Parts: sequence; structure tokens; C-alpha cells
Amino acid sequence: MNASMELNFEEMLRIRLEVLRCEHRDLDEAIHVLETMGRPDQLTLRRLKKQKLCLKDQIVKIEDQLIPDIIA
Repeated sequence: MNASMELNFEEMLRIRLEVLRCEHRDLDEAIHVLETMGRPDQLTLRRLKKQKLCLKDQIVKIEDQLIPDIIA
């Protein structure tokens, strides 16, 4: 396979990071819409918030992999 077409590990992490950030924003918007409704479904709201938190954890993990360790 052509080497220029292959993505290195860091590029794949950056792409995954952008996808997770987009999903996180989408969930944030969905949660906001549900909360502004008259009587939101609390179970659905809790599930969306839990899913959003899980995405945030994945985002932080990938960001930690991308940021080089600094030896103090």
C-alpha cells in the first residue's frame, strides 16, 4: 500500500478526537433541548449525560496520549 495514504498513529488519534468532540457537542445540544422542554424525560436525560461523560473521559484519554510527557 502507498505510504502516503497510510495514516500514522497520531493522525488516527487526532481524527478520533475530532469525532468524539463532535459527538460530545451533539449530546450537549440534545441535553440542552431536553432540559428546555416543559417536563423532560429524566431517565433519557440521565442516560445522555452519562454517555456525554463517557465521551469526555475518552477525549481526555486521547488528549493525554497526544500531549508529550514533560520531564520536570
